[in-house]
Formats: sequence, structure tokens, C-alpha cells
Amino acid sequence: MRADLAEDQHTAVIKPMPLRRNPKLDDDQFTRDDFIIDHQARTVTCPNGETVSISIGGDAHFKARCRGCPLRRRCTSAKAGRTFSVGQHDQLLAQARTDWRNGIGSDDYRQHRPMVERTIAWLVANRHRRVRYRGVERNRIGLSVRAAAINLRRLINLGLTWQNGWTLAAPT
Repeated sequence: MRADLAEDQHTAVIKPMPLRRNPKLDDDQFTRDDFIIDHQARTVTCPNGETVSISIGGDAHFKARCRGCPLRRRCTSAKAGRTFSVGQHDQLLAQARTDWRNGIGSDDYRQHRPMVERTIAWLVANRHRRVRYRGVERNRIGLSVRAAAINLRRLINLGLTWQNGWTLAAPT
């Protein structure tokens, strides 16, 4: 999704997924952002300075390089050593995590997220979490009617009135 948004020259206001943490390691463990990934040279360098190549399938295996490493307890609990997987959109995701840590885009996210969450809560309230009818078309119509009713209720709460036409009350 990030790649499609970037291609269409949109700014993604999406909080990045948190990185998985190894429950067998301490809290000061290394994450994938502590590794240096050179996408052009197709290499990964660990925090100890060991560099391995990325295979055609996108994997980097540190294997024997992890055996005598003084940082191993912070890096991996695997007997065979650290394995690193680099996906097609890895560079975009790493940039998104860096931007999020630096506060880029977080203000927009915090501004719009509460209203989106509230709208979804209104949509699924009163036992509307599951579809009500058999058939896609009937459920599509039911969802459209429910969304229209929620939008109308929201507009009325914002001050929608009839005075020779529909108008919203001026904000005070």
C-alpha cells in the first residue's frame, strides 16, 4: 500500500507496524533497524560489523559469524545464528519507521485517527459487527443505508437545518 501511495505521489499517514521482539532476549535487543541494509549492493551488516550477502530469495544468513560474537545475546537466540529477510518493500518500511520515530506525519495521524476510529465504532454499534443478510448485494445495500444514516446523524449533530435549503449552522 505504501508503494502504491508513493507512486501516486500521496503522503502516507499510516503508523508503521511495530517490529517483532524476540521474547527469549533481553529488552536491549537489536532490531532490524540496527542492521545496515545496502539495497544496491544487496548486503546486510550487523551491529558487530559482519557483512553478508542477500540471496536472490531475499534472505541473509549470518550463521557461523554469530558463534563468537560478543553481541549475540542481544541479537539472536537461534543456534544457527541470525537470519535476516529482506522483502520487496523493505526500504519503504524502514523509511516509514524512521520517519515515525522522528515525528514526521505523526501530527496528521493523531489529528485524523480519533475520528476514523469513532466512525468505525458507530458503524459496528448495536450488533452490526456481522452482516445481516444472505448475499453480497443485500449486505452492500444494508451497509450503504447504515453509513448514510450515520452520516445524517452526524450532520444533524453538527447543526444541519432547513432554511430555504439545507445548511449547517455556523461554528461558534
